[in-house]
Amino acid sequence: MFQTTFLAYLKAQLPKNTSVIDAVATALDISYDAAHRRVSLKSKLSLDESVALAKYYNVSLDRLFETTANEFVTIEKTKQIENETELQHYFEDSYQSLLPLLKQKDSTILYSAKDIPLFYNLNGDALSQFKYYVWLKLLNPKLASKSFDNFAPSPSLIEAGKQLGSLYNTLNTQEVWDITTINSTLKQIHFYFQAGQVSAKSALQLCDLLKQLITSIFNKLTSEDHPFLLYYNELHLMNNNVLVSTPNNQMLYVPFTLLSYYKTEDRHTCEEAERFLKKQLQNSKLLNTAGEKERNRFFNKLFSKIEALKQLVAATQLLDFE
Repeated sequence: MFQTTFLAYLKAQLPKNTSVIDAVATALDISYDAAHRRVSLKSKLSLDESVALAKYYNVSLDRLFETTANEFVTIEKTKQIENETELQHYFEDSYQSLLPLLKQKDSTILYSAKDIPLFYNLNGDALSQFKYYVWLKLLNPKLASKSFDNFAPSPSLIEAGKQLGSLYNTLNTQEVWDITTINSTLKQIHFYFQAGQVSAKSALQLCDLLKQLITSIFNKLTSEDHPFLLYYNELHLMNNNVLVSTPNNQMLYVPFTLLSYYKTEDRHTCEEAERFLKKQLQNSKLLNTAGEKERNRFFNKLFSKIEALKQLVAATQLLDFE
């Protein structure tokens, strides 16, 4: 009964003109004949095979038997991070989670960027190390009195971050920004400078690196190296949700705490998220094609924010009477 119902449900979820036998053979990595025996009910699907099929084609077994209402979704939560080792594991686990999805041809990422996307802050430079510093200070009370100039992340943490960041470099990505997307990074630099845990020299260097990062994103708009679309949305607040789409399934990442997130492959939830995000795109300006004036206007606002913080840091130095 289960196998008949499951295969019928699977067939309904597959694209038109797609053979169920081919689908089973592909997902289970078995021969056409072996797949045919399962589809024709001459051989039974094992529990592991059923789970593998459901996962590969993003079929919810709960929804198959209607054991849950539409309001309930199966999710996975990342582990809490409290120290440098756990942050490294977070990068490594995120890499392993994303790699199988992004290796598939025609995979895409849609990023609702409340903050500068995480992937841009993983290249190992001083700005990325500052982000590690901020995250770990907020998560680990033992670092409360440690200054940024005395903070040295381990080489293994830096390499794990670079590996995760490298996934983003050649992907087909769509990002939705507002001019407030850089605010959290600017506030962090300003806060720890005022707290005396980032020197004026380091604060100015971080501002310069942030400007370089924004400039590199600006340059990507006209680059033909890989597909990249940047949208400017003035109406909606972003939420750092990330939707990964492949020809076979989707994965939605929803922020939970500072770095932790929920992730789900639930088809209905991902489709609802996709519809909402696409509505955001419809109410946004595509900066790739908006024209030089609109594009420069947006980026000049970002550069002005960075310059304002640099002037504030410089002015504080001039007014230091000690």
